[in-house]
Amino acid sequence: MKILLIEDDSAIADLLVEALTAQHYTVDVATDGQTGLSLAIEWEYELVLLDLLIPKIDGISLCRQLRSQDFQKPILLLTAKDSSADIVRGLDAGADDYLTKPYDLSELLARIRALLRRGETKLAPTVLTWGDLSVNPVSAEVLYIEQPLSLSPKEYSVLLLFLRNPQRAFSRSEIIDRLWSIDACPGESTVTNLIKDVRRKLKAVEMQADLLETVYGMGYRLRATSSKPSRQVDRVQQSSAAKNRFQKKEFA
Repeated sequence: MKILLIEDDSAIADLLVEALTAQHYTVDVATDGQTGLSLAIEWEYELVLLDLLIPKIDGISLCRQLRSQDFQKPILLLTAKDSSADIVRGLDAGADDYLTKPYDLSELLARIRALLRRGETKLAPTVLTWGDLSVNPVSAEVLYIEQPLSLSPKEYSVLLLFLRNPQRAFSRSEIIDRLWSIDACPGESTVTNLIKDVRRKLKAVEMQADLLETVYGMGYRLRATSSKPSRQVDRVQQSSAAKNRFQKKEFA
């Protein structure tokens, strides 16, 4: 998921980028309000982290301008101003949440997760599943039939992207926009190889169905889950059948 951070203090920005990327977010940074406004309108972000005291356009004015241009994604204000009047001004300008400095990073990350859940069309489950595959967005743990699956940060991010958007097809360029910062310049072949790597790792743990399907002329999307029982259920059924045969033989 992609976040826009608008912060003119480079030390704070570096700290936040490090913390967010460790949680598998992609982050673009703007150091003034005008650049932040341009990026927010031109690119697609899931959330904006906005400092109030920034040059060119202050945080309150920027928040109002974004809302006036129908920007509907969550905005979280970050500021040293902690009076009730300042908080009211920020929320009335269109912010969804307000966090005062100094703040605890774990609290900031929890507020980000809460805002992202709130932005879903329906309440997002704590754990995302597809058949026997499960992904916990909080712990970044990926399991297949209850066994850990090791993925690179980009492999994890693309898997999470499709699990969060099960009905949507993404082109290679859209995946690049979602998973890479504007400073990175990957080609579409990078996305092709990324999808191949995810498929290869899922096949290596004996996932029978192809989770990601190619939609020719459009890109990729999450395959609809099959009504066929999972491998785990198959094994339970086979074990039960074998037990029944044994009992019939024993009491015959």
